[in-house]
Amino acid sequence: MQHDIKSALLDSAAVKTLMAVQNTESIEKFANIIIDALKKGNKVIVCGNGGSAADAQHFAAEFIVKYKNDRRTLPAIALTTNSSVLTAHANDFSFDTIYERQVEALAREGDVFVGISTSGNSQNVLLGLKKAKWLKCRTIALLGRDGGKTKGVADLDIIVPSNVTARIQEGQMCLLHIVCQLVDKHIFGV
Repeated sequence: MQHDIKSALLDSAAVKTLMAVQNTESIEKFANIIIDALKKGNKVIVCGNGGSAADAQHFAAEFIVKYKNDRRTLPAIALTTNSSVLTAHANDFSFDTIYERQVEALAREGDVFVGISTSGNSQNVLLGLKKAKWLKCRTIALLGRDGGKTKGVADLDIIVPSNVTARIQEGQMCLLHIVCQLVDKHIFGV
């Protein structure tokens, strides 16, 4: 077991080391897009599936509640949280369009839409990104592997350099926390 534990920890650290080399500039752009939108009174809208849905909710919670320090709330919505909307839409229309429909209802020009997909092939995330872009939102895709069919759709792609879902999710959560830290520092000075 200890070998497996050490191996998993070292693999995770190796992905984050690669991110420090490959993704620093794009993570800075991500943070600046969010900071600019929030300063202008816009909101952050985020979604994903499975573990990425949990990460979307976690990210939104960091803005609404707090990241590290107590400060005023920041507007953020995770499209993964309303089970009635999700199940009604999936039942009446399609699971593929559950985020697209919510973006249509909730997004406004200048908002930021963040789509999280470890494979880059989540159709509902892809359609949500396209609808947000059509509504003149800034769009960011957090992806893994080779970026899948979502690569190139958003204004900004950040691809975690791994083919392992767990390592991709760990990398994505790490960069989301970094963005939260930068938002707090550059909006609130904390």
